[in-house]
Amino acid sequence: MPLVDLKDVVKRYGTNTVLNGVSLAVEKGEIIAIIGRSGSGKSTMLRCVNGLEPIQGGTVAFDGTVVNDPNTDLRKLRQHVGIVFQSFNLFPHLSVEKNITLAPKVVKGIAPAEARTLAETVLRKVGLAEKIDAWPDQLSGGQQQRVAIARSLANNPDLLLADEPTGALDTHTGQEVLALFRELNAEGLTLVLVTHDAGVAAQAHRRVSFLDGLIVGDDHGGASA
Repeated sequence: MPLVDLKDVVKRYGTNTVLNGVSLAVEKGEIIAIIGRSGSGKSTMLRCVNGLEPIQGGTVAFDGTVVNDPNTDLRKLRQHVGIVFQSFNLFPHLSVEKNITLAPKVVKGIAPAEARTLAETVLRKVGLAEKIDAWPDQLSGGQQQRVAIARSLANNPDLLLADEPTGALDTHTGQEVLALFRELNAEGLTLVLVTHDAGVAAQAHRRVSFLDGLIVGDDHGGASA
């Protein structure tokens, strides 16, 4: 069973059809890049995977659970699916530690000492252990993106979705973030990232799919780690 399984997915905004019969399967442990022009539905597709966007046709399943089933507990499902955005989306009024531990405290009710340890653990994974008490405006763009990744890792997800994760970064910093994704994948994390940049897709992928409202191509060639 694929970890992520989209079948004939249709997504509309009013009369505008953004996804028109998209089908895609992602196996556990895979890293896949979805590439397409702006407006092709890449980001929308990611948001459909964890139920942030409702769909008008087809099915979206994660680990056997149908995401678009009205009876699905999306809050519980999202504990297993992390998402990283291009704009980082860190809370400027919270420290790095509190940005990372806000959700685990609210959802799982973990104690402050346990939260601190969790923040230290995930920050070490992204190479920013020394920034635990920093504020977002004290960090570079690349560091903010790494903190956003650490925040997603705090729930120990089975899947990480990345929406144009290097779009706001310079080339060198973007390459560092892609290298981090490859390291996380080597540790067993399944990743799906979307990009409009063919160079980013070539560096990040084990598999590349091309999206233009529907999956129009699939390159199973592997990139070296």
